[in-house]
Amino acid sequence: METAAVNDITVAYEDRGTGGPPLVLVHGHPFDSSMWGPQVREFAWDHRRRVITPDLRGYGGSTVVPGRTNLDVFARDIAALLDHLGVDGIILGGLSMGGQIVLEFHRLFPERVRGLLLADTFARGETEKGRRWRNEMADRLLREGMGGYADEVLSKMVAPYNVEALPDVARHVHRMMGGAPPEGAAAALRGRAERPDYTEMLPRITVPALVVVGRDDEYTPVADAEFMAERIPDAELAVIEGAAHMPNLERPAEFNAVLHRFLDSHFPVAAGTG
Repeated sequence: METAAVNDITVAYEDRGTGGPPLVLVHGHPFDSSMWGPQVREFAWDHRRRVITPDLRGYGGSTVVPGRTNLDVFARDIAALLDHLGVDGIILGGLSMGGQIVLEFHRLFPERVRGLLLADTFARGETEKGRRWRNEMADRLLREGMGGYADEVLSKMVAPYNVEALPDVARHVHRMMGGAPPEGAAAALRGRAERPDYTEMLPRITVPALVVVGRDDEYTPVADAEFMAERIPDAELAVIEGAAHMPNLERPAEFNAVLHRFLDSHFPVAAGTG
């Protein structure tokens, strides 16, 4: 991975391919940019689109900053990385927490966004119960580390039937979670506890948008995806069968096919590009 010094931290990232407006993919919690491996291979290597996948601050190869990291901080880091790369108009996608960072980025920098991918995420603000839970979990991660948490939530991140049928995927997801720095994960949880409500912003989104969700996602059920797709003008909704919270890894062929149709429809890459 390459690195860039932005906003007083070091951000690790991959930048592959050359065609079309860049597709910037934002990982969720507590993962890193390697969760987008099947999409980088498909779109950058095989179909010559430019794909940029950063590690968020606190995760992967990027600087760990303890305390609290609000969504706007993540969004501003991405904007600074794009400035570093000389990139302006982008297709911005994210999964789970990454999808909320996408919404925050659009709130702050709508002029930089040409299209949106919102995967297994939701737009509503945090509840008081959720706020308490996230702060308590942050305390626990700092106290105990990531191992117990990774064991507990694996079968929600990846559908139980896929944990058994797709052991390599399950190991990858578990490894990302178990290897995440507790300080970075806790800071993100505390920031998400202060998450605003993006519902009123959804009808004002004027760029093409694709909403994707795994059929068996317990964290962000299909109803959450429908809620967003119904409010974003002309948004496309895709439900991935046989997947839970990580459809891009559990069913990469189906996820990539849906994303292909969206990109080819709105952002075609000219033959010979790359």
